Amino acid sequence: MSPNTLSMRAPHCTRRLSAVSLIVSVLGLSCAAPVVAAGVLPQGGAYVSGNGSIATSGDTLTVTQPGSTRGVIDWNRFSIGRNNTVNINNGNGATLNRVTGGTPSMILGKLNATGSIYLINPQGVVVGPQGVVTTGGRFVASTLDTDNASFMAGGPLTFSGQSTQRVVNLGNIGSTNGDVLLIAASEVDNYGNISAPNGTAEIAVGNKVLLQDSSSSQQMFVQTASGGAIVNTGAIEAAQVNLQAVDGNIYALAGNADVLRATGTAVRDGHVWLVAGPKGQVILAGNIAAKNADGKGGTVDMDTGLFTFWGDFAKVVAGQWNVTLPAYTFDNGASRSFTRSLNDGTSISMTTTGANGQSGDLVADQSIQWTGGASLALNAAHSLTVSPGVTLSNQGSGALTLRADAASVNNGGSITNNGTIDWSQSTGTVSALYDMNGSYTPGTLLSNSTWAAPQYSGLLTQITGYKLVNTADDLQSIANDMSGNYALGRDIDATGYAFKTLGFASKVQFSGQFDGMWHSVSHIKPDTDAVFSDIATNGVVRDVNILDALSGTYAPSYKPDGILAMSNYGLIVNTFTSGYVSGYSNASGATIGGLVGTNYGMIARSGSNATVYADSGGGGLVFDNEGTITQSYATGIVAANESRGSSGGLIHHGNGTVTESFASGKVSAFNLVTVGGVCEYCSGLGSDVYWNKETTGQAQSGGNLPASNGLTTAQMSDPKSFVGWNFGSDGAWAMPAGATHPVLRWQVEH
Repeated sequence: MSPNTLSMRAPHCTRRLSAVSLIVSVLGLSCAAPVVAAGVLPQGGAYVSGNGSIATSGDTLTVTQPGSTRGVIDWNRFSIGRNNTVNINNGNGATLNRVTGGTPSMILGKLNATGSIYLINPQGVVVGPQGVVTTGGRFVASTLDTDNASFMAGGPLTFSGQSTQRVVNLGNIGSTNGDVLLIAASEVDNYGNISAPNGTAEIAVGNKVLLQDSSSSQQMFVQTASGGAIVNTGAIEAAQVNLQAVDGNIYALAGNADVLRATGTAVRDGHVWLVAGPKGQVILAGNIAAKNADGKGGTVDMDTGLFTFWGDFAKVVAGQWNVTLPAYTFDNGASRSFTRSLNDGTSISMTTTGANGQSGDLVADQSIQWTGGASLALNAAHSLTVSPGVTLSNQGSGALTLRADAASVNNGGSITNNGTIDWSQSTGTVSALYDMNGSYTPGTLLSNSTWAAPQYSGLLTQITGYKLVNTADDLQSIANDMSGNYALGRDIDATGYAFKTLGFASKVQFSGQFDGMWHSVSHIKPDTDAVFSDIATNGVVRDVNILDALSGTYAPSYKPDGILAMSNYGLIVNTFTSGYVSGYSNASGATIGGLVGTNYGMIARSGSNATVYADSGGGGLVFDNEGTITQSYATGIVAANESRGSSGGLIHHGNGTVTESFASGKVSAFNLVTVGGVCEYCSGLGSDVYWNKETTGQAQSGGNLPASNGLTTAQMSDPKSFVGWNFGSDGAWAMPAGATHPVLRWQVEH
């Protein structure tokens, strides 16, 4: 089908595109269908729920519904002639108009309401070329029916039915403060204009559709698919736009104009959904735009079985464009559309699922080359291939992610690059992620010789291949290659797993990269407390949470221990631990930190809420700091139970530097003298290091800080108390509403 054939699908009663013949055509009626005369107004109306009055004067029919109430009117017919008007004065209420006769509703004139209008007609609903619908609240046109009781109660509504007639808009439908919702089982066509600047514009095709109120997201959901179609050649503009034709076709066709535009509001992000489902198809031949109220961001989500581009017009202008489908091979249309969208600053993520028995493979069969800072992520359910002769490249700061086994199920997903990945003119990064039991063929990789890692990113190389860690077994298998690069593919629950500290038995340091990708490992119980024994000088652990860890160390040779690592000579960034760590098992003299035992390297933008129950000494974040700690914190309880035991809220001791950090957990020891709000004893504390003197129970830092750096809980809740700290959107810190201390911004955003 092409855009030029859309009008040819109906019976050929006439080639004249008059209002009446066009309506007859789009409804699929016979040529003998009743003509809508200029004088027609709704007929035979009576309230069956609620109350109000219906009056006709000349060419105007007026419905008056008292207050802002709800009411249901059954009509024999509900059509409006070209020069006629229907006014529904229902305040901020809602009026459901159900047509019980055997003729479709044809709105050729004006339909106005102060509140919401629901128009239900199983024979079809058409807004003609000169038709205008204007509401203060919601406008709903449906060939599916709902029940009066649910409507009168004002709760969620279920629309259902088997009508094969359509809802068609050839004119203008607008809601100033509400939504525009069009529902049918077979097909909904929009050739005109739809506007809902403060609400959602949604079209749903299915045998059963749920409508529920939401002030921040889509409101209609197809619950039973019908394989129908949505055809849109007009313009739809709203705060959010949602088209759902599950297992059917969605035609978004408007040449080089914006076919769909989501503008966002203060409470709704600009968002467009196109949902055809794994057996459906989205055909795109027009622009889609989604922006938030501030003109930035915006999201477009497409979920479809097939994805087809017509012509050279299709592109998406948004902050993020997500496409989900069973499998995909890029053709020229996709390459052109993706390139145009990326060049306009739209980041794209395509994910294949392997649904409907398909392979789930993703093949980049055409080149995609763009300029700017937008990113491209290609995520395959199984394997991903870049074909020979294909170039993926960026000039700017864009990122490329190639991922196999997108669902992290260990299916042997592999990455094969038979083409060229050219990042020689880019300051962005390239990541290739593949299963541990899969393979990686790098192919031709061109990197930028002047590339430098962004501060606190933890990156070492511009183009990196990572083995996916999807299970506790995968995590344990890192011991087989302590120099490799790894990335968490998903959250891992290690409950009951007998985990052995990586590198402890072999005495091999971890010298690779471990990227948590903002995932977590929970309930891990390492045999020596730590996940890693030692992180080497060139080793990196980043972007990960180790949550609810539980273990008791035997503290070999009294070596300091911690949940993440015994010692760190490399870089730990954007990492957080919680749980309980102690020295109760044959560990007299055990020394423990909530994150790391001894730090010789750098710890940045990291924290711990772990309870540290040591013997001779404990620190909330680190036991012994001989390196650098910056923009980090500890909030867990720290206690030492030996007679000579000592504790510090952030570190136990050390000669390294500590800047822009704080401690707030209760600090105690058997000998109450050897405790401090920040450390038991230390040097190198910057003037921007603080502690909560109320919750730690300590009036002194234990180091070189004045007592004035000890803050009350009220002061800890105020960003102004932290001199020099950046709480802005580009800063390291955030203060969530109601928080009693700062948190790291990445903890809020991921």
